[in-house]
Amino acid sequence: MSAQTAGRSGKLNPALRILAAVAFLCAAGATSALLMVAPNRAVVVTQFGKPVRVLTEPGLAWKAPAPIEGTIPVDLRLRTTSSGLQDVGTREGLRILVQAYVAWQVDRDPAHIKQFLRTGHIDPDDIARQLRSFLGSALQLTASNFSLTNLINADRHEARLAAFEQQLQASLYQQVLDTYGIRIVQTGVERLSLPAETLAATVARMRAERETVAAQRTAEGLRAAAAIRSDALRDARLIGAQAQQEVAEIKAKGREKAATIHAEAYAVDPQLYTLVRSLDTLGATIGPKTRLILRTDAQPFRALVEELPAAPGPSAPESEPSHSPPISELQVGRAEGAPGPASDPIGRQLR
Repeated sequence: MSAQTAGRSGKLNPALRILAAVAFLCAAGATSALLMVAPNRAVVVTQFGKPVRVLTEPGLAWKAPAPIEGTIPVDLRLRTTSSGLQDVGTREGLRILVQAYVAWQVDRDPAHIKQFLRTGHIDPDDIARQLRSFLGSALQLTASNFSLTNLINADRHEARLAAFEQQLQASLYQQVLDTYGIRIVQTGVERLSLPAETLAATVARMRAERETVAAQRTAEGLRAAAAIRSDALRDARLIGAQAQQEVAEIKAKGREKAATIHAEAYAVDPQLYTLVRSLDTLGATIGPKTRLILRTDAQPFRALVEELPAAPGPSAPESEPSHSPPISELQVGRAEGAPGPASDPIGRQLR
């Protein structure tokens, strides 16, 4: 019984081995036909070394087992490459040192991925070296379209650095995409400096520009000052004319009122009015040291020699005659220390 069982198991063992081998081969084939596409990567499926399709969606995918189909992974991550300091010329012929960077990645378009493989530069370092060459040429071309003040300027309205970066990226984008299948994501300037000779010329030009601006501001200030001064003089003349007009009106009103008052006073007592006016004129004319030689019967000096009219009323009692000299004997304008009546010509004239 045991011998019979052993014979059967000996017959089954080769079959099991064959089945196990077939299962193993199937599992190995299935494993080789299964591939994983990682994020930010693409897989190019080749058939006998020729690219047939490109897988860009992350996840599992199938292919024919090797050696019928193979795979080539392509890195789609974003990378940056610097140009290093490049000596370029501006529009006015000045030399400047520019260092730019470029952010790039292999484009997800299957045609561009195949183009990237055809270049043979799969290594990122090889791609970076090629991009530096393109970037240096683009810097030379782009810098010739801008002046130095467009690139280096404290006034942000005059500076055009953003336009320089945009034009640099535009000059690179299509050329690099068509040649390598690489998409330029961003381009910028890392460093911008001046050689010694350019720095001296720049300082001299900036000094001249500042002097021109200072002269313009000075001229504008002088014009503004002249305008302000002219307006002030005009306003002063206008105010002065108005004041003179008001003064003239006030004086006219005063004269009119004074004339009315004088007329009323004259109408009340003409002789008293004449006497008061004569005395006012004498007070305004004769000073402490004034000497006058004139006729005593002339106005307004007649008041010096005429007697005042007697006021009406009861007659006063007769009194003893006064020893005061008559008005005609008064001395006019005799100052302190002047000669006496015997030697005073005015006194003699008045007498």
